[in-house]
Amino acid sequence: MGFMSVLSFAHKLISERLTLGDRAIDATVGTGADTLFLAKAIGTRGEVYGFDIQATALRLAEERLRLAREEAPSLATVTLLERSHAEMAEAVPANWHGTVGAVMFNLGYLPSGDADKNIITQPDSSIAALEASLQLLRPGGIITAVLYPGHAGGDKEAAAVESWAAAVSQKVAQSIVYRQLQRTDSPYMIALEKKKESPLKL
Repeated sequence: MGFMSVLSFAHKLISERLTLGDRAIDATVGTGADTLFLAKAIGTRGEVYGFDIQATALRLAEERLRLAREEAPSLATVTLLERSHAEMAEAVPANWHGTVGAVMFNLGYLPSGDADKNIITQPDSSIAALEASLQLLRPGGIITAVLYPGHAGGDKEAAAVESWAAAVSQKVAQSIVYRQLQRTDSPYMIALEKKKESPLKL
């Protein structure tokens, strides 16, 4: 039977915590798969913000969402921005701070045939985005980050994210790792759940 893929496990964790009408963020839109997942999970009363620095990614995501709405119109309102995920705290409305149910990261490069694989997420901006995500989350909210140590630069980013997550105070959030141990270059996932009663300052 096998274990769940890292993406499926991320979706499972989020599905168990999101409710209809929630707010959610896709920090790395890519082709829009996670954006669509979030939009379905929280329904028409919910809102999703998505971030990507590549216009190509946003076009792919917009088309995916358009086709999905033709089949199932009960999706959340989605706002896609051509901005770095590190800027999410400034980009979302002020009243989102402390109210977001889930933030998803799928790091690495755009998984599209004609995309430039040299354009990858970077440790500094990803860590800044994770810090912002933790502030945006509501108590009980979740962050998932899928990491790809198998591509050039991905190992450094994965190590940086893992170190950051391990250093987050247990009074703020608990963190877990979901990983295949026999393959060190396989994708893996880190998740953080914000404590129900978390201090405002990290």
